[in-house]
Amino acid sequence: MDFEAFFRSELDGLKAEGRYRVFADLERRAGRFPRAAFHGPNGPREVTVWCSNDYLGMGQHPAVLAAMREALDACGAGAGGTRNIAGTNHYHVLLERELADLHGKDAALLFNSGYMSNWASLSTLAARIPGCVVLTDAANHASMIEGIRHSRAEKLIFAHNDPQDLRRKLASINPARPKLIAFESVYSMDGDIAPIAEFCDLAEEFGALTYIDEVHAVGLYGPRGGGVSEHEGLSHRLDLIEGTLAKSFGVMGGYVTGSADLCDFIRSFASGFIFSSSLPPALAAGALAAIRHLKTSSAEREGQQDRVRKLRGQLDQAGIPHLTNPSHIVPVMVGDAGLCKRISDELLERFAIYVQPINYPTVARGTERLRITPTPLHCDEDIATLVGALSEIWSATGLKRAA
Repeated sequence: MDFEAFFRSELDGLKAEGRYRVFADLERRAGRFPRAAFHGPNGPREVTVWCSNDYLGMGQHPAVLAAMREALDACGAGAGGTRNIAGTNHYHVLLERELADLHGKDAALLFNSGYMSNWASLSTLAARIPGCVVLTDAANHASMIEGIRHSRAEKLIFAHNDPQDLRRKLASINPARPKLIAFESVYSMDGDIAPIAEFCDLAEEFGALTYIDEVHAVGLYGPRGGGVSEHEGLSHRLDLIEGTLAKSFGVMGGYVTGSADLCDFIRSFASGFIFSSSLPPALAAGALAAIRHLKTSSAEREGQQDRVRKLRGQLDQAGIPHLTNPSHIVPVMVGDAGLCKRISDELLERFAIYVQPINYPTVARGTERLRITPTPLHCDEDIATLVGALSEIWSATGLKRAA
């Protein structure tokens, strides 16, 4: 087989469909977010980033940077090993305690990414609980899908955010079999929010374990940033709450929280945890500072919510179609992969605005979009410039405007 020819052919297919991913070479600059230096073919120039997962700008917060510098000077660069062999730094212990407190749980467990925390935790639970059946939301993240697949446990997919379909699926299972319900709080592409209370009701009725992914909600919702489950007063009804340190907390890493035995079970049996070198102490220190700050400060959350409202209002006035949802995610709908990429390129080249196109398989074909994430650091002028640029492109391309 000509392997190189095969690789080229597959890549050419992606390019022909307009789905080939091109990385934007960005240089984040502390104190300038959402500005960044874009290193393009004509040299570096400043652009405004509108699609960052650093939702609250905590990646440049002075308290976070100071904590990371202090830990770097005190502990050095790396952790020195896996958590089991020389790699548990005191910052890891403090961070896990802080995360457990954030979600009102007994314990927490750190991972190197949110992807790993989902993959390792779900695969371990589903594989090692005898006869476990996993009920998974149809729109769950790839990390959850891969974890469930890796477990080789029986899987039932229920319709997205549909308690009635979940009830039907639960009722079809032998009552004696262990059941695990896996879902997200905020879904990152459409920005919709799960009916958590109804899912908890069903879990209690059918004796199922609940697993919620709060990666797009921690820091952003609830009086202390504990996510949608905290905002709705439901944290105590959820068995396992999973989150990330790489979005609203502005650093890197993932985690799970739950009972002491549940976290210890994952710690003791999850290969993705056992055989991974632990997070550098400086990252743990930065995350610790971000969480502590957002537990007591609502200014960032309120600022972001104000920016989201303002952007949505101006998009409506301009007739730019965007999905209505109750979250901070603003999906501007295009519906064509090639056109979505061309709009993204034009925004960058003509208007110094960076918004990454979102195409299949991240979203379904025909629902291609620009996923916009306002932050409290976007100013009124930024919003007006973005909406004006989109409106000009919509007119030039003949795209249909919303009523």
